[in-house]
Amino acid sequence: MKLLKVARYYSNKDIKEDEIPKPIIGEGEILVKVKESGICGSDVLEYYRFAKMKKLGVDSLILGHEIAGDIVEKNETVKHLKVGDRVFVSHHVPCFDCHYCKQGHQTACDLLHNTNFDPGGFAEFVRIPKINIEKKGVYVLDKSVSYEEAVFIEPLGCVCRAQRLASVKKGSTVLVLGCGTSGLLHIKLAKLRGAKNVFATDINEYRLQKAKEFGADAVFHAKEDLQKEIKELNKYRLADIVIVCTGAISAAQQALDCAASGGRIIFFAVPEPGVNLEVPINKYWRNEITIMTSYGAAPQDLDEAYNWILSKRIKVIDLITHRFPLSKAQEAFKVVYEAKESMKVILKLEEE
Repeated sequence: MKLLKVARYYSNKDIKEDEIPKPIIGEGEILVKVKESGICGSDVLEYYRFAKMKKLGVDSLILGHEIAGDIVEKNETVKHLKVGDRVFVSHHVPCFDCHYCKQGHQTACDLLHNTNFDPGGFAEFVRIPKINIEKKGVYVLDKSVSYEEAVFIEPLGCVCRAQRLASVKKGSTVLVLGCGTSGLLHIKLAKLRGAKNVFATDINEYRLQKAKEFGADAVFHAKEDLQKEIKELNKYRLADIVIVCTGAISAAQQALDCAASGGRIIFFAVPEPGVNLEVPINKYWRNEITIMTSYGAAPQDLDEAYNWILSKRIKVIDLITHRFPLSKAQEAFKVVYEAKESMKVILKLEEE
């Protein structure tokens, strides 16, 4: 029996290297040798991961959904892909046929919530199910797109979706609360979409400096009087669009105070279950302020992300601050959950 190495997640502070049987592909499937795998902020949300373990009745998970690699095996029924293709693979795919998909809410699709690859991106090889291939989940990379760039297709796709739903456009004033990797991608994309002013907040001085480097017009410590600061810089108006990129309840509450009349607040990140937010609904009704959420990425969002990366208009490599081999996954996770002087952390399963 052939084995492959994986990083097995028990908790943020308990990640062990393990070996499991190498997946065997079936009809309509491919096997991808993973080259690079990004660690997502959601990978270190313990409440989220523990809930999944409980639901599945397991004590550990093999995480990882931001991957790039090579097709090393394919079933003969797969005609449009070939061994040797360099690919990004989406772990979730929508059905395109249900009510939610037809209404434009593909990330609410039941299929999307129940698809994945086997066993997970923190592994040497992943089996890509037939449904992921049929539903446009495999992207063959242009030779100009590196594996490291491809790792950003999924996280940037999530950002593209949120800004599309919130209608970020030319002339908008955008406030980004939280300057981790997603927050910085929001800053970059909002500027490319023509936002007139992009403001950003965080509690971490390193991240505030990064926000400046990545295009924010002004940055503020999260504890500052944001309303006053924004009005002084924005002709006495608050933000047209507020994008919440942190699960801190203080940020969620701050977002409610910073939306202009006719504005939109989009929760890209949310507090953990059980935490409720009081909304000044009378004020919101009078001023036509919209509260929205955005979850994941649909194929059109991944398409947009890939095109931004392919065109080099969004340079993502400079977001990578740390690279680790799979054998040091525990160290990599520590860098992510401590969230000090770090941005994107990559697990390199094989050198390019």
